[in-house]
Amino acid sequence: MAVAAALTAPAFSQNAAPVAQAGSGSVFVIPIQGDIEPSTAVFVQRRIKAALDAGASDIIFTIDTFGGRVDSALRIAAAIGAIREARTVAFVGAGSDGMGVSWSAGALIALSCAEIYMAPGTSIGAAAPVIASPDGTMEGAGEKTVSAVRSQMAALAEKNGHPAGIALAMVDADVELVEVLVDGKALALTVDDAVALERERGNEAQRGRTLSAKGKLLSLTAGEAERYGLSEGTVSDLAALGEKLGGLSEVVELNPSFADSVVVFLSSAALQSILILIGLIALFIEINSPGFGLPGSIAIIAFVVLFGSNMLMGTVGSVEIILFILGMGLLVVEIFVLPGFGVAGISGLALIAGALVLSMQDFIVPQNEFQWDILARNAATVGAGVLLGIMGIGVFIALGPKLKLFDRLALKTAISGTASGRPAPIATGSPSLVDSSELAYSEEAAMDTFAGLAIGDEGVAESVLRPVGRALIGGRSMSVEAAGRYVDAGTKLRVAAIKGGVVYVETMQA
Repeated sequence: MAVAAALTAPAFSQNAAPVAQAGSGSVFVIPIQGDIEPSTAVFVQRRIKAALDAGASDIIFTIDTFGGRVDSALRIAAAIGAIREARTVAFVGAGSDGMGVSWSAGALIALSCAEIYMAPGTSIGAAAPVIASPDGTMEGAGEKTVSAVRSQMAALAEKNGHPAGIALAMVDADVELVEVLVDGKALALTVDDAVALERERGNEAQRGRTLSAKGKLLSLTAGEAERYGLSEGTVSDLAALGEKLGGLSEVVELNPSFADSVVVFLSSAALQSILILIGLIALFIEINSPGFGLPGSIAIIAFVVLFGSNMLMGTVGSVEIILFILGMGLLVVEIFVLPGFGVAGISGLALIAGALVLSMQDFIVPQNEFQWDILARNAATVGAGVLLGIMGIGVFIALGPKLKLFDRLALKTAISGTASGRPAPIATGSPSLVDSSELAYSEEAAMDTFAGLAIGDEGVAESVLRPVGRALIGGRSMSVEAAGRYVDAGTKLRVAAIKGGVVYVETMQA
């Protein structure tokens, strides 16, 4: 058949023709492999749009997964269920590079398709939702979550003509599924449905074996899925599937691109925690440095990449954007306007953290248990980054002066003389600023070096001293240091000491 040739032709290889070259009536293949994550949902949604824009007549979803996030699976199922212009087909294939399973979230996605086909040796089922416990192990979700997913699975089965009892037994371990033979046809029914059918048909309905006992989740092999009407047929590969479907003229496989790989990398929990770590440490360095420089730029870039990666996931709305902008604005105010790190800085970080948590999910207020689990997971990701950042700041404070990395940022050479050949002049004032045991007070030397500047001269801060800045003393603008203190612009100052060419100042009491 023509379709078989098309499915085995180069057009179906990794170097398939671009979507733009596909003609109307083409079949598109979208792979769904590995863990189901938010990035998977984004990939599938974009590929569906590309296929429909190109005039696809059929879209085949090749599924090979152990499962993943329920919210992402529901987004994929909704996107598939919204397709009206093309036939949707789920194919659980088997290959050397695959696992041959469609479990958990994969089963939910398969049920969202109008038709299901499976390869020999594959299986489908075990779709009960689970949550992560505090010790990292996985445990069954509560009744509210199970009920929500069970209802969705049943709705998908009902919509696409799949056996509802099978869908229920895959999600809920309390559902007992049995085989009932009617006119030679095997049906998979819940016990209640089986009893009702036996009353209606009498001896024509014969009870068979138990497919899924109470306390067990249902999983079906390819042969069982076909026997009980979940699968339309068992086929060896995509070429055989093409023969079953019939009438497919051109095939385009929409594999993940480099851009998709970048999105997966940027949205990974590990990278996001690392970016938070980098952003916090860079922010700490910037706040404790005069002016605005490289650390501040690194901090802003880290937070923007964090937020931007989640925008690519399609989970960022107006609330997240507003919180993020407000948080960044407060950090800018803290760096450029307010001395030290106080309410504005802490509030800014809190708003950014909240925006990041919300940007990792497609809801704001959790409505059920699995959404609470997602919120907890996202908060843990952000919290881990914040905790690592705090630890990194502590290590930086403790080891920063000893690290060779900062050797070029510190002047370690002592000034032993001047251009005139005299010893470097030193002067002291307040003993609280300079250790009197190390310095000899010499107002004459100070006046010689600074052309009339003397201990006790008064002036005013021209800029914020962090602790270094500019001050106007004796009608001259000069660089001064507030001996480790932060001083607001406009504060009255007094020259307290002069050492090694540095003018130390102290604030004057009002």
